[in-house]
Amino acid sequence: MSCTPVVRPSYAAVLQIPYARRTFAAALLGRLSYGIVPLSVMLAVTRATGSYAVAGTVIALFGGTSVFLSPARAALIDRHGPRRALVPMAGAYCALLGLLTALVWRPGSASPLVVGAVTAAAGACTPPLGPTMRAVWSGLAPDRALLQRAYSLDGVAEELLFVSGPLAVGVLVGLTPPSAGIVLGTCLMAAGTAGFVSSPAVRGMRPAGRKTGERRAAAPRGTLRGILRPVVGAAGVGLALGAVDLVVVAFAGQRHYGDDAVAWTLAALSAGSAVGGLLNGAVPWRAPAGARLPLMVAGLGTALLCAALAPDLVTLALTLAAAGFFVAPALTTAYLTADDTAPPETRVRAGAWVNTAVNAGSTAGSAAAGLLLGGVSTSLCFTAAGATALLTAVATARGRHRPRQEVAPTSAAA
Repeated sequence: MSCTPVVRPSYAAVLQIPYARRTFAAALLGRLSYGIVPLSVMLAVTRATGSYAVAGTVIALFGGTSVFLSPARAALIDRHGPRRALVPMAGAYCALLGLLTALVWRPGSASPLVVGAVTAAAGACTPPLGPTMRAVWSGLAPDRALLQRAYSLDGVAEELLFVSGPLAVGVLVGLTPPSAGIVLGTCLMAAGTAGFVSSPAVRGMRPAGRKTGERRAAAPRGTLRGILRPVVGAAGVGLALGAVDLVVVAFAGQRHYGDDAVAWTLAALSAGSAVGGLLNGAVPWRAPAGARLPLMVAGLGTALLCAALAPDLVTLALTLAAAGFFVAPALTTAYLTADDTAPPETRVRAGAWVNTAVNAGSTAGSAAAGLLLGGVSTSLCFTAAGATALLTAVATARGRHRPRQEVAPTSAAA
């Protein structure tokens, strides 16, 4: 069988790919859990233990095991296939969240040590639906222009999920105990994973375990070498963004703005990112993703340097909207670069490394900003964030981009 070629790639064409809408919708349903569970856990643990310190430690354990073990979980998916790996991961994740819900349902009934252990274990089992969905896109859309649209759509949708998730928790806690948010996130993950692995597009993915032993032995080293540049680029973007969030809070506080002003300012950054992501996917780029990555990161750094000159919050919001214009394109381009260079049988792992780099960079950026704000102005903090992005652009521009050789698609859709 052969696919009908798409003459004009568009977002509508992406969703018209066989099984794309069904698979993408299921993945998004499960990924909405990522925006709901962490905040719900933090609120529920705070209420159950009465301690902000315990809640902060617990959520740090959850985030740490979830983020830093993501490449290991992705390796299991590459090795055994999504259906054989995702189902037990999701089962363990949901079971542990169910146990956590029971532990924190009543105030004063939870042991901090037990809650921390259960939460850390749940984070370690978090199903990597995002990297797996991007690997599915690579099989569904072998045309590079169409794949760029698919990745852009995926990135913008994911960003909207992380905005809508906390909003849903805010509505929910006004009507129910915070633990109900954990239940909702658990149900979303269970339903989303079930729908995702039942899709013919996912069932057709061949695990790397069926390759020859020689290919399996060479794949991990080749993967790490090939994706170094996109991982560095994603880490630099995460560092800059992690610092920006805290610096905006300090900027508003020093000028006596309210918390709502902070929310709108950061919303401008997200809005700019969404617009930039959609436009990036619509442009018929001639340069390869590896050549575009340093330019996107440099654009982010330049805009953040301009933010250092903002005299008020309105100007800062406009400047951050311009900075956001480069965020989603930079991350989408990093994922595309990783997909270009990684062997096909390690696509999930490659995407997970990029995703881990973003999250780890964001955590480090927040910590660095907290240290800097104790002794320097917010303008210098914005300058440091912009300089970090520019240095990252220089680092990702060095070396020669070597895309992998294309092979015949192996997915059921092909």
